[in-house]
Amino acid sequence: MASAALTRAVRAWLTHLDVERGVSANTLKAYTRDLARYQEYLTGLGVSDPRGVTEAQVGGFVSYLRAGSQDHPPLAASSAGRSLVAVRGFHRFLALEGEADADPSAEVSPPTPPARLPKAISIDEVERLLEAASVGDTPAALRDRALLELLYGTGARISEAVGLDLDDVDGILGEAGAAGDAVVRLRGKGDKERLVPVGSYAASALAAYVVRARPVLAGAGTPALFLNQRGGRLSRQSAWTLLRHAAERAGLPGHLTPHTLRHSFATHLLDGGADVRVVQELLGHASVTTTQIYTQVTIQRLREVWAQSHPRAR
Repeated sequence: MASAALTRAVRAWLTHLDVERGVSANTLKAYTRDLARYQEYLTGLGVSDPRGVTEAQVGGFVSYLRAGSQDHPPLAASSAGRSLVAVRGFHRFLALEGEADADPSAEVSPPTPPARLPKAISIDEVERLLEAASVGDTPAALRDRALLELLYGTGARISEAVGLDLDDVDGILGEAGAAGDAVVRLRGKGDKERLVPVGSYAASALAAYVVRARPVLAGAGTPALFLNQRGGRLSRQSAWTLLRHAAERAGLPGHLTPHTLRHSFATHLLDGGADVRVVQELLGHASVTTTQIYTQVTIQRLREVWAQSHPRAR
């Protein structure tokens, strides 16, 4: 059972939240539950006075939540982090009210949630998507195919692709359209530029669009590469829409986004044996650490193949 001093302090903060801060009933209920667990934890350590709580004990509470106990299942990082918010608010309140000399929770960091692996689609699914993007021979169909081929072929962000001007693409016409000759200048975060090779499929699609479709769509003097039906620069929203329509025609998941093609570009390169630092340069990542998340994707694929194929896997 929690000490009277701990109980009084917790009630004082909850009353402050309710009366003076006017927090919602749901928030108050959640904080009450979190602090009841905190009181239980401190009592188990023999702590009876909130003024005697140490930083190590607050950090230990987070570990305790993540590990779980006989009476409580382990909490996810997000849930444990929410409980820490309640604990921090409690100790900050005591320090501001002069009920404690310091806030022992101030330097305690919330648990880091596990990195979410990027969603990539298979090569077969990419091909279905690209075929579905070029239904008919209209200027819009040629543009859509060229845009999606470029996104997958270069790993460009959608903002980089729609921000391209005609002068940013070189070597897509004539004999230079062969694989390895065409390049595109992409402007990434912080206006950092990088040159990325354009493969033969994307180069051919871009050439067909530039020669046969862009002159039909082009407004007066616009430098933009990808144009909308009014002759202006294609927006990110419109690019998302055309991708969604192509995904629907291809029978692919509705959550497909332009970033999915970027993820697929990186994953398929690594699956094919590309060095992670080369992929880093192609993606325009400032740190190789950012790119290394894609190596987890390929390891996951290796595990799946092993589990399905190896006689000792099951």
